[in-house]
Amino acid sequence: MLTTISFVGMGDIITKEAFDWTFSSPKIITTLSVIGRLMDDMESHKFEKERGHAPSAVECYMKQHGVSEQLVHDEFNRQVANAWKDINEECIRPTVIPVPLLMHCLNLTQVLDVIYKEGDDYTHVGKKMKDNVALVLIDPIPI
Repeated sequence: MLTTISFVGMGDIITKEAFDWTFSSPKIITTLSVIGRLMDDMESHKFEKERGHAPSAVECYMKQHGVSEQLVHDEFNRQVANAWKDINEECIRPTVIPVPLLMHCLNLTQVLDVIYKEGDDYTHVGKKMKDNVALVLIDPIPI
């Protein structure tokens, strides 16, 4: 859903076929979702557990497989690394979808990576995220 909504406002490049493509669950979009979900859950599951939210993927995996939190993180990091390989493959494979849409999906995944790489900077916005936004919007690299 996030990817589909993010296409709104992209102009003439977004066609009915482009939206139909997103609804067909293409590999790049499902992989983007996997990266976002796993990275988010690895970084936020303790905080969300304290708040009484629904169990995270980390907790479910621990219970289902009887493993430690560290083993879950190792497995999820492996899955995220493999998902990045899938995204790279999707971006270099010829497709009927315009390249700017594929690049949009790639960029969205990179944003998720920045937000969740070293903490939950979505929920707990701090100096690092503020600096990232400033670098992009206030002090961008001149082209």
